[in-house]
Amino acid sequence: METAENFGETEHHLLRILASSTTASDAEESLHILLDSSRTSDSRLSETLLPVLLRLDSLLRSNGVDTVASLISGDADRQIVRAGLQVLGNVSLAGEDHREAVWGRLFPAEFGELARVRDRCVADPLCMIIYTCCNSRGRLVELCGDLGLPIVFDVIKTASKDGFREDWLPLLLSKICLEESCFPLLFDTLSSVDKFTSEQTFLVRLLAENLDQRFNEVTVSDAFALAVLSILCRASTDVNFASRGTSALPTGDPAIDVLGYSLITLRNICAREESPHRSIDLLISSGLIRLLLVLLRDLEPPTNVRTILKNSNVMMKACPYRGFRRDVVAVLGNCAFRRKRVQDEIRNENGILPLLQQCSVCDENPFSREWAIWAVRNVLEGNEDNEREVSKLEFQGAVDNPWITELGLKVEWDQNSGRVRLVNIAT
Repeated sequence: METAENFGETEHHLLRILASSTTASDAEESLHILLDSSRTSDSRLSETLLPVLLRLDSLLRSNGVDTVASLISGDADRQIVRAGLQVLGNVSLAGEDHREAVWGRLFPAEFGELARVRDRCVADPLCMIIYTCCNSRGRLVELCGDLGLPIVFDVIKTASKDGFREDWLPLLLSKICLEESCFPLLFDTLSSVDKFTSEQTFLVRLLAENLDQRFNEVTVSDAFALAVLSILCRASTDVNFASRGTSALPTGDPAIDVLGYSLITLRNICAREESPHRSIDLLISSGLIRLLLVLLRDLEPPTNVRTILKNSNVMMKACPYRGFRRDVVAVLGNCAFRRKRVQDEIRNENGILPLLQQCSVCDENPFSREWAIWAVRNVLEGNEDNEREVSKLEFQGAVDNPWITELGLKVEWDQNSGRVRLVNIAT
């Protein structure tokens, strides 16, 4: 620790303030009192010292981070810890040398101790420091390693229960999960033995919302895209489709929420038009279209069609949350946009008719009809084989559906098979 003899005029002035604040006259003794008092629960003292800590910035820029680092142990007063972290956050913005000093002093032990404090007032500025320091590739690799991921794990546990007020956590998780390859390991670390956890739901939801809000800013890694598909596969087998969900996301059921936010994430990934489309191609090659068509094929018809078939004994799966049908169709529609490979796969997997089934109003799935019309357009556009497939269909029983007449088509319902059929209006 620096002594009073080593300090310049600014530091002496600061220590005189500390002496006044803590009722001690000796400057060096005041600093020791400050260090000790920061570990007490005296709220009056904490309020007195809080503005002092916020003035430590200039001292740190010239003399390092040890003084404040010694103040912010996990058992110190929370106001002191938050103020100290804010100071270190400001210091880390001052340049690479300062970021290296902060990281070298606090990673991993002190960061780990602070991350275990279940208080968003500590977690928010902690995320600011970590995110700012991780502009360096070397430090980012360290954070994604064995010593760093437990820190992120604990921050997520805190935020999933106590929330967060600032954007540093979403920015940090976007960097290490969307752009880097940390997501699969981090997601598994948050897991339970045989079921999804609230922490996993929190992570998937936060990333889905962040990708949606920063659609044109974020780069998505192949590892992240494939991990989300794998999670969707698992969730689709874990969710109970027997009962119809009455709530939109989040529902409070971890498996259902993971299923839904995975679909939303894939919808946004497949809507990206940057070239090359490596992540999208990998998803398609890994069975995304086949999985979506299975989900759609097994799903009960939209509400308008169910009314017509109210006496049907066909047992089909229900939507586990409001919007599930829409989200499945949306991913298919985005995948099919100007991708002949997907158009052909949908035809070869007999997926055109299940997709057409969705072109009807469904009260439980807002905007599912609009997404279905978009998807049908994308499946048929510029694909003569798909248009020919449609023109060969034969039908029984009509279902009035004016919303796809703009496509030159008419939907009909086969009472025997319980499936939608299609005919050209001109025939």
